[in-house]
Amino acid sequence: MSAVHSSPGLDAVPWPVTTERLTLRRPAVAVSADADAVWAYRRLPEVGEWLGWHPVDHADFVAGWEERLGQAVLVERDGEVIGDLMIRPSDAWGQREVAQQARGTEAELGWSFAPWAHGHGYATEAVRALIGVCFGPLGLRRVVAGAFLENEPSWRLMERVGLRRESVSRKDSLHRTRGWSDGVQYALLAEEYRQGSEA
Repeated sequence: MSAVHSSPGLDAVPWPVTTERLTLRRPAVAVSADADAVWAYRRLPEVGEWLGWHPVDHADFVAGWEERLGQAVLVERDGEVIGDLMIRPSDAWGQREVAQQARGTEAELGWSFAPWAHGHGYATEAVRALIGVCFGPLGLRRVVAGAFLENEPSWRLMERVGLRRESVSRKDSLHRTRGWSDGVQYALLAEEYRQGSEA
């Protein structure tokens, strides 16, 4: 089991990161208009269906949002927050003699987007930029992302941005209403990312 860290390295990234249509930036530290913008879509049942954390009310959201600030990146289109991303750094597994070299070398990625932002390629554009941050300024060697197997839009996104399917697990994940469900895991190595960029 890998250790999970907050993301002090994210502060070293030259934010904001811009793409053709989007801006990726860190959220404000204090609960603010950023939190309200994220709450506007995170509170919706269709957004929370597949997320590990779906707030039960505004107070629950605010408490959870404050805990997640260190790993959060906001996605804006024309100044409007349309989604949020997660970079959760962790240690890769390593034998005792080399465990130090495995510290902070990988990260789990996650995302959530407003329903009104779907269907325009924004998620693909934003997650590609996030992967560029991971293998560029953050200097990571591997990124991973997981989903419920039934959440096809999420794992299709993983495939569009170049992640490779590594496993499907039988009934390893407990969904709040669907019961025990299959899970899927994707990953990408820095060298695979560079090869894809050069192609």
